[in-house]
Amino acid sequence: MYDLIIVGAGPTGIACGIEAVKAGLNYVIFEKGFLVNSIYHFPTNMQFFSTSMNLEIGKIPFISHQDKPTRKEALEYYRRIVQTYNLNINYNCKVDKVIPDQSIKLVQTNKGNYKAKYVVVATGFYDHARPLNVLGEDLPKVQHYYDDAHKYIGQKLAIVGGANSACDVALETWQKGADVTMVVRSKQLYQKVKYWILPNVENRIKEGSIKAFFSSSIKAIYDKEIEIETPNGLIKMENDFVLAMTGYRPDYHFLKKLGIELNGEYCEPSFNQKTLESNVAHIYLAGVILSGEKTSTLFIENTRSHGEIIVGDIICKMNK
Repeated sequence: MYDLIIVGAGPTGIACGIEAVKAGLNYVIFEKGFLVNSIYHFPTNMQFFSTSMNLEIGKIPFISHQDKPTRKEALEYYRRIVQTYNLNINYNCKVDKVIPDQSIKLVQTNKGNYKAKYVVVATGFYDHARPLNVLGEDLPKVQHYYDDAHKYIGQKLAIVGGANSACDVALETWQKGADVTMVVRSKQLYQKVKYWILPNVENRIKEGSIKAFFSSSIKAIYDKEIEIETPNGLIKMENDFVLAMTGYRPDYHFLKKLGIELNGEYCEPSFNQKTLESNVAHIYLAGVILSGEKTSTLFIENTRSHGEIIVGDIICKMNK
């Protein structure tokens, strides 16, 4: 029996764990993958848009070589935090269901069943990419995640999307020798792309080094080519790989199994704005999942306080 079970060991889940330690709660964090699993699966050479100071949690300084830290530096930072607070994390432990049993929650996982008075869901959204929903999307050449540019050297690469991830990938793969084509649904690149990346990509497009189709979308994917619907009609291009940098969404299936209500066109979950408690009593939501489909509104830097808010409310309830 735990006071608190936290689902997810990303930065927000870690922040909740830290507050649980400070409050003296009997807690455990369940993580279906690795520590900060999403950051671990970020591109190898990724640099954060946020400064290291804005990524700090638990009052542990984040020292990086530059103002904006790298993925490698972030992994080391969060490892140090877990060690400093000796956080109780159960890795490779996937939560399948949370069943209410009067005032207790029965948490079912692939490693057995556990009980807790309160549950925090901090599962993020990086594991669930938005699909293209086109013919051929299931081919091995199509990927929704990018790790490194090396395997695309000398290859004809189509990148779907025009936001931060797509621009980062387009520039890095082009620099390493890929033949890059961007397929962008809107009329231009997302104008809030990292300020040190956007002009570079735009200039590469203007000079023709990176090809780009705007107001366009991929209609079909084949072994050696793709079809693109453009303002000038349907065209076919030779292609070796498709990287669909189309963004991500929360695990709605899991949230619905918990009884969480989803609202409106952006599927925003129901929760108390002051306490972050969901519509299901004693189940709290933390981190970026609170934004539903509006995934560009919440980040590590503006969800760091969620642990303090949630544990504060739990302590108030326990003291009544």
